[in-house]
Amino acid sequence: MKGVSFKKIFWIFIIGSIFGTLWETFYHFIQFNEIVSRKALIYGPFNPVYGFGALIFMILINNKNTVKIFFKGMILGGFCEYTCSLFQEKVFGTIAWNYSSHILNLNGRTSIPIMIFWGLLALLFVKIIYPFLSNKIDKMPKELGSYVTISLVIFMIFNILISTSACIRQKQRIEGSKTNNSIAVFLDKHYPDERLNKIYQNSKRR
Repeated sequence: MKGVSFKKIFWIFIIGSIFGTLWETFYHFIQFNEIVSRKALIYGPFNPVYGFGALIFMILINNKNTVKIFFKGMILGGFCEYTCSLFQEKVFGTIAWNYSSHILNLNGRTSIPIMIFWGLLALLFVKIIYPFLSNKIDKMPKELGSYVTISLVIFMIFNILISTSACIRQKQRIEGSKTNNSIAVFLDKHYPDERLNKIYQNSKRR
């Protein structure tokens, strides 16, 4: 992965996360003719499943074999989606997607049709998207780009931490936890169930 820096890795993650939210929102609208929030973090239009998927696809950028890119993209994308689904269910007690109705599905967390989509997306990413984005990121003004990147890194760390904490606390409330420490009190006040349910409209309790 020659020429790959932390800045490039981070921006690919951010762009992938934004794409994921836009795509999931559009796909849901096409299926059900309604607009539903499909983001995974409280602040901003970010879906890290796709961000991590984009980072995984970066492993393939030096591969020139189209068939290998497709099948590796299938496996890696399916693994990423399966792992994220399992993590969400075990840690937060919710499920954001379920492919049980698909043929050849893996515990409803991913399926062969969805993995084929990941394979096609890997091809598109490696052949077209990554070269374009890599060139644009390299052309970012060095000083301004560094300030913006650092600021966004700090924001995303906070965003991920507060989103994770709020969802874990919601699970505790549903399970009847009476925790009264200062962090729990803060989360209960600022991130009640009503707010989280509006943000995570597609998440279902297992």
